[in-house]
Amino acid sequence: MNQKPSGAFIGASWVALGTGMIGYLIGLWRSDMQLNEKGYYFTVLMYGLFSVISLQKAVRDRLENIMVTDVYYGISWFSVILTIVLLTVGLWNATLLPSEKGFYAFAFLLAMFAAVAVQKNIRDSQAAERNNN
Repeated sequence: MNQKPSGAFIGASWVALGTGMIGYLIGLWRSDMQLNEKGYYFTVLMYGLFSVISLQKAVRDRLENIMVTDVYYGISWFSVILTIVLLTVGLWNATLLPSEKGFYAFAFLLAMFAAVAVQKNIRDSQAAERNNN
């Protein structure tokens, strides 16, 4: 039997996702970076969020014996790793203060982790509703 996540966990997950994403985006908005640099970091964030949600779904589907091809599963892992590498390389070469680099790294990781938690909560909630009906 699937149990619906608690309201506190659902809320905390959404707050963490919002905090990570909004903090990261406000940092970009207020930065003195050129527009192309801002676009790079924005794209890395969006691709990262998509890739962790895709990976979470692929892992969960496999655990539930839902067909997931090895190619899709591998691409999902590759995409997550690639986004982390792209952010790392970008920050390593950026002309930012170390505190700014740390801010972007932690906001990115918070948003990535929270996206997985939000996706899990949504899926668990839907499964619990299906079982209760």
